[in-house]
Amino acid sequence: MATIKAYLEITMRIPEENRPAAVKVYTDYREPFLSTIKGALSKDLLVREEDVQVLHGFDTKEHADAYLQSELFNNDVFVGLKDVWIEAPDVRIYSV
Repeated sequence: MATIKAYLEITMRIPEENRPAAVKVYTDYREPFLSTIKGALSKDLLVREEDVQVLHGFDTKEHADAYLQSELFNNDVFVGLKDVWIEAPDVRIYSV
């Protein structure tokens, strides 16, 4: 198995009443992310009182960057989430 070398962290402020919709988007697209996105190794949902984070593990920083340009992210995930957050998400990529 490949080693995680980069993380893509997307942090969203989502009101409690919208969180079930956000969890559904995460659940619906987790497997397609892991099976079709080049370099994807993990995807975890982190729920805190103040926000919701999705942490994506990749084999390279370049693959993390590429995911943000992918059809899956822009046409499915982003579209599914844009109506549930109260401000634009904070998107960060970290090298390990």
